[in-house]
Amino acid sequence: MISNKELQIAYGLAIILLVVGVLSYSAFSAKVPDQPVRLMFKCVAGKILFDHKTHESDYGISCSDCHHNLEEGEANPQACGECHEPESQDEDVPGRADAFHAQCIDCHKEAGAGPEKCALCHVM
Repeated sequence: MISNKELQIAYGLAIILLVVGVLSYSAFSAKVPDQPVRLMFKCVAGKILFDHKTHESDYGISCSDCHHNLEEGEANPQACGECHEPESQDEDVPGRADAFHAQCIDCHKEAGAGPEKCALCHVM
């Protein structure tokens, strides 16, 4: 049989562990990044994983290199899909797939780095 004193000690330890757990979770939980780290684009040809961090940190590409309508001092550029709809009817604004193909493949060709063939991006 458990004594009243042992039960108080068990409850006390449970409360202490709960408090420590909550404080640890809030102190060490991951902060949401200001910009997406990776994006998954879905299309008929297969999913494409785009890694912002690799392009920015490893290759030195700035936001305005891809987000061509980035306003000066703007920290959070619009998503490409805001202007480039999947099926664009506007001759001046290419559809999302055409815009991505032109932007990505042209940059890869110009830099002499990165995939240029369909199956190297459309992998998933």
